[in-house]
Amino acid sequence: MEQHYDVVIVGGGIVGAALAFELLNRRPLLRLALLEKESTVGQHQTGHNSGVLHSGIYYRPGSLKAQLCVEGARRMAELCASRNLPFLRCGKLILATVEAELPVLADLYQRGLANRVEGVQLLDDVQLKQIEPHATGVRAIHCPSTAILDFQRVARELVDDVRSRGASVLTNFRVRRIRSLSPGWRLDSLAARVSTAAFVNCAGLHSDRIARLSGMKPDLQIIPFRGEYFRLSTRGAALVRGLIYPVPDPRLPFLGVHLTRRIYGEVDAGPNALLAMGREAYQKGDFRFGDVLRFLSYRGFWKMARRYWRTAGSEMRRSLRESAFIKAVQRLVPEIRAEDLRPAGCGIRAQAVADDGSLVDDFRLLEAPGAIHVLNAPSPAATASLAIASRLAQMALDSFKL
Repeated sequence: MEQHYDVVIVGGGIVGAALAFELLNRRPLLRLALLEKESTVGQHQTGHNSGVLHSGIYYRPGSLKAQLCVEGARRMAELCASRNLPFLRCGKLILATVEAELPVLADLYQRGLANRVEGVQLLDDVQLKQIEPHATGVRAIHCPSTAILDFQRVARELVDDVRSRGASVLTNFRVRRIRSLSPGWRLDSLAARVSTAAFVNCAGLHSDRIARLSGMKPDLQIIPFRGEYFRLSTRGAALVRGLIYPVPDPRLPFLGVHLTRRIYGEVDAGPNALLAMGREAYQKGDFRFGDVLRFLSYRGFWKMARRYWRTAGSEMRRSLRESAFIKAVQRLVPEIRAEDLRPAGCGIRAQAVADDGSLVDDFRLLEAPGAIHVLNAPSPAATASLAIASRLAQMALDSFKL
């Protein structure tokens, strides 16, 4: 039986869950459905990220990432406190390990000030040792407001809330077809169908596909990047108090191999950033023919490959040669040894690549008649999710006349 809704949200990750929560806060009587292709919510980027609540220091002042990360971090901290969800402000160091990295570190510090990151400080080599005694660097930035949490648990909390208020949460609903009605849309899975006056595409790894199913022709494609993690032994974990990051390559949206304390006590090292052989290719041997064919036939992919082939080679070496990965970790904490690392999980980043081969840096939220598409929302989207949801909700209210 076909159900009709005022608005449908495609994608049950933390952004989709936060949007459902925000829309019902503003319009409690809204007939709303959240569609998720998996059996439970938060199974992909939400459940495979580092669990870090970012401070907002990395992002270009004035960008959506800068605005929404800082605001989203504040809202997320308040939500976790109000719902008694696991949350810890452990702080973060961004280490310059050689003099050549100091100009980029100084630029990051200025960004932190411009973005009003709470408590950000520039430290010398003696001061950084007071925060992370086993870390080594010539200078560092300290972001004391950076925190850790369980984003998947937050997503489940939000979904439980919207379900309790009468919204439909339809799992195992893989959208196969989207048809334009007059007015509105019909969205079909293999076993079910819904109709709606409007929809919001929060499909993450599959957001460009959903956009194309609806007739849109975005000037980008999602290219999946696989990030591999190692977990530290008890001895290795004892060398890390909070979060220790390198100075990132300013040309790339990736943050480099870092050390991350998790909310349940473990410490992870990683990730690298490898081209994934599928949008959900979580294992090294996974190969999704359709996904690979799709990005190999995309001109933007080849332009990106020509631009970043040296970086890709470095990332591949770290994946194939454990010694290269360990070397990247030891730049931050030299006392960590090879025997302290064992393979752990991995995540896949939904990175939008433009037709010209550039890596889309900022969040991309696009409106179309009767639809809104979130076409680029990798990190820090989990941190920013509540603020992204607020922005999307206002767009929906204005555009859809809800």
